[in-house]
Amino acid sequence: MRDALRLRGVTRRFGPVIALDEVDFALAPGEIHGLLGENGAGKTTLARVAAGILQPDAGRVEIGGQPLGNGGVGVARALGVAMVHQHFSLVPRFTGFENVALFDVAAWTRRGTLRSGYRDRVEARAGELRLAVELDAPIRGLGVVARQRVEILKALMGDTRVLLLDEPTAVLAPQEVEGLFAVLRQVARAGAGIVLVAHKLDEVLAAADRVTVLRRGQWVMTRAAAEVSARELAEAMVGAGVGVRGGGGVEATAGGARAPEFGAAAGDVVAELRDVTVAAGGSLPLRGVSMQVRRGEILGIAGVGGNGQRTLAAVLAGMRLPDSGEVQLPEEVGWIPQDRTNEGLVNEFTISENVAFAVHDRSEYRKGPWLDWAGVEETASALVRDMDVRADSPAVTASVLSGGNQQKVVTGREFLRSGNLLVAESPTRGLDVKATLAVRARIGEIARSGGRPPGVVLISADLDEVLELSDRIAVMVRGRLIPVPREDHNPAAIGELMLSARREGAP
Repeated sequence: MRDALRLRGVTRRFGPVIALDEVDFALAPGEIHGLLGENGAGKTTLARVAAGILQPDAGRVEIGGQPLGNGGVGVARALGVAMVHQHFSLVPRFTGFENVALFDVAAWTRRGTLRSGYRDRVEARAGELRLAVELDAPIRGLGVVARQRVEILKALMGDTRVLLLDEPTAVLAPQEVEGLFAVLRQVARAGAGIVLVAHKLDEVLAAADRVTVLRRGQWVMTRAAAEVSARELAEAMVGAGVGVRGGGGVEATAGGARAPEFGAAAGDVVAELRDVTVAAGGSLPLRGVSMQVRRGEILGIAGVGGNGQRTLAAVLAGMRLPDSGEVQLPEEVGWIPQDRTNEGLVNEFTISENVAFAVHDRSEYRKGPWLDWAGVEETASALVRDMDVRADSPAVTASVLSGGNQQKVVTGREFLRSGNLLVAESPTRGLDVKATLAVRARIGEIARSGGRPPGVVLISADLDEVLELSDRIAVMVRGRLIPVPREDHNPAAIGELMLSARREGAP
């Protein structure tokens, strides 16, 4: 039987950086193959080479036994390859439906008109995927979760024989992950091969038939998922001393020390919302939200995308004014946005220049009216070191970093201005096991630091993250903030609440 996808000795360089170093990879028809590795290991590069987006510098790519050559995306798609990108490949001004139809050649007649009944097919497929896709809203107005759903639907509408998914579950609720994996298994049973690029080891082991680990651009191992443990995978990815526990949470630091206990005694109020309502496009992203954030506490907010979390984060970060209600915020707020590409970084700027956004108005970084670039670069160098950003220097532009390393830059920068309040939206999205541990530990350390620690609002669809870090938990449901009693601090109860409105109230 021919492989659905085969890479033979593939090498890909970006300047002096070798992203893939003579990598061999095979995907069988009907197989779900997990592709693992730490940030910058080459996972996304491998997927983009397989999809025809990048050309290898050496080696060969075969789709169903046919060489891809230099054919690019068009040839790869004609051979049945589709990719769900970590950084979305959607047309912002088009609706979700228009984006789906644009990618699907079967949607169009030879005259360039949409085929009759295609809308019904799209809606039926979305139902099969259990994805509540915003088909009629322009992409530019959607949050990252809603955009991810459009990407997944778009990739699965055509005659897909090789499906490449780059972190598809990073912003999905547990029930949505289970539904997606059920669909992937169905797609695989129909004969398609699936490459699942991910960092959550428990998800990969639950879904994959085989797993491959890359490390700094080189192949490390390929094993049957049933024959390998999460601990073995973690050590293959980042080295000995990193463990995992049930649910995929990290158990130990790279040095072998356990992660810190979280949750200092809460102090005075640092931020407060009173009956805040925000209207947008005829809807109410926030409906009478009241909340307090106290020093030394982490308030975890879970929710399925599209229920108001993005608007709440924007209000807490001082980026959006409410239509009614009262907001009290400190002068400086650290904000880790969920969309690092469009909201977190200026990709054409260097790491140092992006770090300057956090410190430019501080006296210690000024020389009269001028910015002290030497001081900024020293801080940026420390950030690169402390956050383990894979970059030669802080003079590297953000655009050349992998998605995970971009996230490290954004997260480390916002830690610099979180003296009173830190608003973190999916702060570990796209991070590997070791980096996830480090960021979560750092958030805990910030909240329980001595003196006057800040308050932290953690907004995430990752329930492991919310449960691990939070002192209090609430869920966003259709614009309302609903408290979760401590006895319900478990994935099943919170996941159910995320997908329903079975309780009312406000924390």
